[in-house]
Amino acid sequence: MSQSVRAHASSKGEDPFRNAKFVPAASSVFDAVTQDSMYQESGDEGVLRRKLKVFSGSAHPALSEEIANYLGMDLGELVIKKFADGEVYVQILESIRGCDVFLVQPTCPPTNDNLMELLVMIDACRRASCRSITCVIPYFGYARADRRTAGRESIAAKLVANLLTEAGCTRVLLMDIHSLQTIGYYDIPVDHIYGESVILDYLTSKDFRPEDIVVVSPDVGGVPRARAFAKKLSDAPLAIIDKRRTGHNKSQVMNLIGEVDGKVAIMLDDMIDTGGTLLAGAELLRAQGAREVYACATHAVFSPPAVDRLSSGAFTEVIVTNSIPHTAARDFPQLTVLSVGNLLGETIWKVHTDHPVGNSNLSK
Repeated sequence: MSQSVRAHASSKGEDPFRNAKFVPAASSVFDAVTQDSMYQESGDEGVLRRKLKVFSGSAHPALSEEIANYLGMDLGELVIKKFADGEVYVQILESIRGCDVFLVQPTCPPTNDNLMELLVMIDACRRASCRSITCVIPYFGYARADRRTAGRESIAAKLVANLLTEAGCTRVLLMDIHSLQTIGYYDIPVDHIYGESVILDYLTSKDFRPEDIVVVSPDVGGVPRARAFAKKLSDAPLAIIDKRRTGHNKSQVMNLIGEVDGKVAIMLDDMIDTGGTLLAGAELLRAQGAREVYACATHAVFSPPAVDRLSSGAFTEVIVTNSIPHTAARDFPQLTVLSVGNLLGETIWKVHTDHPVGNSNLSK
C-alpha cells in the first residue's frame, strides 16, 4: 500500500478536533525570524535554505507541515510504502547530496512500525550522500525503559540510541525526554528542548493571580521539572505528590507535600499515558481544597482508559501539545492541544545554521 507522505497532511473524514481546543502554529514567520541579527550573520540565506531539507515520516505529517510552513519551505519529496508482508520501503525523490537533512518522525504508537520506518529513512538518506542526518523525534518511544529496575531487564532506550546511530543518524533532536540520562546513551550530538515552554506561554496568557497558583509535581522524580516551571510561572510555590508505583502503568498516591487549599493547582508531567497518576493526584488535590486543577503534559500518549479518566470531571482543563497526532478517539471537552511546530521549526533552523539552541533548558 503506497502512501505519499505529503498527502497525509490534510486528514480525511471526521474532524478529530471537533471538541478539543487546538492552538495551531502560526503561518510562516520565516521572514520575521530572519530579521534577527543572529540570522543576518549567517551569510547567503538562499544558499542556507537550499542546503536544508526536511522530510516527514508517516507518523505525524501534519506536524511536519507546520514545521515546513514556519521555515517557509516545502517538505522534501519521498515515497514510503509497505509491502504485503509489512516490510517498509523508502525512496528519496530529489537530490539531497551535500544537504543537511532533518527527518521528522515521533516514535508514537504503533511504536515499532514508526521506529523501523525512521531507520529505513535514515538509511535511504545516508546512501543519497547527504551531509548530515538529524532525527527530529518530538516523542521518543522507549524513553521510559532507561534503566534496570529488576534483574535481567533490557534497557531499550539505549538499544534505540544504538540503532539510530548505526543506521547513520548524525544528530538527534528530542523534546521533553522522560529522563535526561537518556541523552548520555547517544554517542552523537543530542539537542534537547522543552515543549513545556509552549504550555508555559499558554498559562501565562490566562488571567491567574500569582498568589492563587501552585505548581504540583505528580511524583518526586518530576520535582526539578516542576520547580523550573514554577519559577517561570510567577515564581509560584511548589507542591509534591508522594507516589508509590506498584507496577507498569499502575500507581497509588500516598501523601501531599505542600499547601493547595483554595489554590489553582497546575499538575505538570512530561507525558500522560493511562492517566491513572494524574487522576489520583487530582482527586487528592480536590480533597485537600484545591479550587481548580489543571493537568499539563507535553506528550499525550492517552493509552486506554486515559480519555475516560481525564474527562471524569476532576480536571478543569487538560493541556497537551501535538507531539503525538490527535485523533477523534482521543477527544474530550476539557482538552486543549497546543502546537509545537514553531518551536521545532526554530530549533531546526538554529541547528542548520550552527547557532545555539536557546530553549535547551526551561530553567534558563
